Amino acid sequence: MIDGLFKRHIDPLWESLSTPLVRARMTPNQVTATGLVLICLASLAYLWHGNAALFGVTLAVSFAFDALDGAVARRRDMCTRSGGYFDAMVDRYQELVVLAAIAAAQDMWGLALFAFSGGVLTSYAKARTAIEIPISNEAWPDFFERLERIIFLCAMLLAAGAAPLAGIAGASVIAAGLGVYGVLSHLTAVQRMRRAVGLLRAADSDNTRQEEAGPE
Repeated sequence: MIDGLFKRHIDPLWESLSTPLVRARMTPNQVTATGLVLICLASLAYLWHGNAALFGVTLAVSFAFDALDGAVARRRDMCTRSGGYFDAMVDRYQELVVLAAIAAAQDMWGLALFAFSGGVLTSYAKARTAIEIPISNEAWPDFFERLERIIFLCAMLLAAGAAPLAGIAGASVIAAGLGVYGVLSHLTAVQRMRRAVGLLRAADSDNTRQEEAGPE
């Protein structure tokens, strides 16, 4: 939702931050792959140090770097369908790695699965629609999209790190956070499903009218 509604304001910021990468002649796919490596390293480090707040900070930096691939593609005139596909697939692996690290560190595999499945279904709801009919990739301003999920995860980890100062167990904050994450992501998947059904029914009606009209 944030990315869809404020894209024209956010894109100039990303393009400005991407200047060092453009000067270094990095390709969009190289930025995407590097982002995945950074997130994997941050997740592995979390399993070692166990500091939720530190994990939240390193994830925020890693995800911010990963977000620069689109800006690099635009500035270097390297926007391709294969690059978009690669970026989308890497995004799913990034979420899997982060949630798996949280699950392993906190022994919350059920909640992590609930959260991850909601994100995957949210993505699949739009992707499957695109197989049936042409759709606009930007006309889906849904509530809990990937950017919102990233912000939520980082904020949840930072809150978990600060929770002991208020006499609250960090694990309790993470458990509650994963539950909320799962609920919101599945509600967003249903939101997309409803929109998709409406679009597909409209397309079916158009096809029916064309068949009834017959050849001109």
